[in-house]
Amino acid sequence: MEAQDWIELSMRASFCLTGIIGNGLLGLRSLPKSRSQLRTGDILFINLAVSNLITNCLVDLPETMAHFVKTWLKSKEYCGVTQFSHEISETSSIFSTMFISMYWHQKLVGSTRRGGAPVQMDNLRLVAILLGGSWTVATAFSLPHIFIAEHDGNESLEVCEELFPSPAAKQTFDGMYLTLANVVPIVGITYATIQIVITLLRSQKRIKDRSSGTNPPPSSVAQRLEGTAERSMEASSERSPISNKISTHQPAPQKTQVRSNPSSGNHVRAAKSVVAVATIFIFCWFTHLVLRIYSSFRNSILAVKLTNFIGASYVCFVPYVYLHGVKKLNCPCW
Repeated sequence: MEAQDWIELSMRASFCLTGIIGNGLLGLRSLPKSRSQLRTGDILFINLAVSNLITNCLVDLPETMAHFVKTWLKSKEYCGVTQFSHEISETSSIFSTMFISMYWHQKLVGSTRRGGAPVQMDNLRLVAILLGGSWTVATAFSLPHIFIAEHDGNESLEVCEELFPSPAAKQTFDGMYLTLANVVPIVGITYATIQIVITLLRSQKRIKDRSSGTNPPPSSVAQRLEGTAERSMEASSERSPISNKISTHQPAPQKTQVRSNPSSGNHVRAAKSVVAVATIFIFCWFTHLVLRIYSSFRNSILAVKLTNFIGASYVCFVPYVYLHGVKKLNCPCW
């Protein structure tokens, strides 16, 4: 192999290994110790890890090994399996990212607007229906790739092509896929991310103003954030008789002090990781979309390889951002 091939192989192998470790760790660390501890956030993280591992194990790993066994790249079965695995993993990952963004939007924004009301997506049955529907849509858009994927027949180009019955069929399929499996989730991710960012900025500004002693008139969102935190503190103090005794002897003016709630801090940290992932996702998705549109009008092996590398980089780095955000990056066995 030439130097360019070795560079490509080393990058793909590093993405594959890092992605398998990161997504495997995200899935294992999200597993509950008991059934009673099963939570919506853990289910969504496990679903995302499974979606990404499909790409790592059934797309990146075979393509890495295929550099040594080039006959794999010229078979219809190889093209069909890799195209199907890539599409179902990509589509499911997009929906998983949307559900995670929606969940933390409800947890941080929606709950405060409703005065600390329960989060709707904490309903495990609702989450199961949403995930089942997303996998159904992903499978429906991915199955055709098994039958239309073919090797291009060029000995110098290791590219799988998709042979549609007609150009109109290709345009119809791409339009439906782009609308249902890309535009709709992206709109949801973008809306949830913007709302989370606005809420975080208002909360941070309110905390800085109170710590500096300016005390401006509180906004409605800031008031609800404080009210939610105070109710959480009061609920935890009611469960402890010692804290009740201490609180009864505290003077009234101390109620105006800024209170730190560890649970609220964890939620803010996790919400920031969701914003970071959404930003990375939107950038990768937009670049991936431009390259995909370009490759549909002109056959370019460089565009195909760049598209694959962008997808592999997203699948590789995203689990570590989530693990850092929910404080699960450290393993107790280490």
